[in-house]
Amino acid sequence: MKRVVKWIFVGLLVVGVLATFFSLWKRQQPVPAQYETLRVEKRDLQKSTIVTGKVEPRDEVAVKAQIQGIIAELYKEPGQMVTKGEAMAVIRVVPDMQSLSSAESRVRLAEINLRNVHDVFQRDSTLYLQKVISLEEYDKSELQYAKAVEELQNAKDNLSIVKEGVTAATRQSGNTIVRSSISGTILQIPVKVGNSVQSVGAFSEGTTIASVADLSDMLFVGKIDETEVGKLHEGMQMDLIIGALNDRRFEATLEYISPKGTESNGAMMFEIKGAARIPDDVQIRSGYSANAEIILDSRSQVLALDEAAVHITPDSTYVLLAADSAAQQVTPVLVETGMSDGIYIEICSGLSEGDLVRGNTKTIEPKKRP
Repeated sequence: MKRVVKWIFVGLLVVGVLATFFSLWKRQQPVPAQYETLRVEKRDLQKSTIVTGKVEPRDEVAVKAQIQGIIAELYKEPGQMVTKGEAMAVIRVVPDMQSLSSAESRVRLAEINLRNVHDVFQRDSTLYLQKVISLEEYDKSELQYAKAVEELQNAKDNLSIVKEGVTAATRQSGNTIVRSSISGTILQIPVKVGNSVQSVGAFSEGTTIASVADLSDMLFVGKIDETEVGKLHEGMQMDLIIGALNDRRFEATLEYISPKGTESNGAMMFEIKGAARIPDDVQIRSGYSANAEIILDSRSQVLALDEAAVHITPDSTYVLLAADSAAQQVTPVLVETGMSDGIYIEICSGLSEGDLVRGNTKTIEPKKRP
């Protein structure tokens, strides 16, 4: 009896050892790779590029001071609408003391001269009526009197300009009233009442009183790399995506490509501009950041395949044509490719619609232990 039990124990031990060795051998056996199968299908392909930039008005005008002085009044605020010629501010002239003194002296001299010429003209008028002097002498006296009157008026106008910046005749339309040169929206007014301003001159750009722009005519302005600028041309359609408006899209047309590039971080960049078509019910602010998607090339309903399944070597371009969905048996097939959108690539020749092609190896996730 004891011998039987002994042999049973030995048998179980041998079976256990064999089972262990079999399990280890089984685990070391290579597992057949599993592949994805991709089908050649007709697709619409589109190649595009994204250009970053901003939206700004086509016409933005800086309204500058025409005379030197101090801002006396401001009639407008940023965000308000103005029409061409509408008054925006008033400048009070601060006269230079030397110029003021010279202008006052000129007026006094003109008054003295006018009194003297007036007396002579009155005497000559009497003598002419008495037939003592000729008509020619009388005309000369009258001309001198007219010149003296004109000189006095010029002196007074010059004094008025030095003191107030305008003459009596041009008080309502003079340089002291700053008027908008275009119709549009006031973007900013960088001055306040009491600020000193400089006039536009040969050595001065003048102080900007306000910036006015027409926000109904907006442009996208961005820069594109030199590797892609050669693929652009005026008239191409663009899609504008404005982040500040929840990535809302607007249509635009490319209308300008800079003929000269500028270097930025080691790359040559070219400025482009596109006319944006903004609906009337959408308010666009100057300076909004935007991205422009430009369609560089497109294909309609062409044979296409996932680009990952195409093998490109220096000598050839080929795919692995699969016999079935398991893709264990494949045949290398040379193909001719066309446009790629970054995901799918056009198949010009070598394959037919519906063909199966081996793709990447499937990732087999390990089973979780219970």
